[in-house]
Amino acid sequence: MQPSGSGGSAMWEDLSSVSKQVYNNPKVSLLMNSRAAQYLSGHPVVALAVIFFCASAAVPVGLFVLFAVVTIIMSAIGFLFFEGFLLFVGALSLLCTLTGLAFFSVVASSVMAAFYLAISNILNFYYPHLMEKERGKDNEDDMIHNTTQ
Repeated sequence: MQPSGSGGSAMWEDLSSVSKQVYNNPKVSLLMNSRAAQYLSGHPVVALAVIFFCASAAVPVGLFVLFAVVTIIMSAIGFLFFEGFLLFVGALSLLCTLTGLAFFSVVASSVMAAFYLAISNILNFYYPHLMEKERGKDNEDDMIHNTTQ
């Protein structure tokens, strides 16, 4: 059954030459010589049913494979984002801890310096004779040091 018209006949000849090239391929000819291929070439309705079954079976398998690949990619991306979030939270907590520690150190050393100055001034005010003994001892040390030179 050849289509009419000059454009249709050229297309039919091209299609015929392509099908001859496909059938002349050794792998295709080996497949076409099998019993199943000979049966299907003799029964085109059954061949159409087999093709339809294969296509309809390939769609769910393809969708499942697509779902699996997308799931793997999304889980990898999610893992990276989750790890980045955990690193951010860890760095933020470390920053807060170190800042709090530095602030506590400054406050503690300021309080200790204030206590030292307060106690030193209180002792100097109420017990001046203790400080005079210290000054006298320092003067004696200086005098000994000056005479030895």
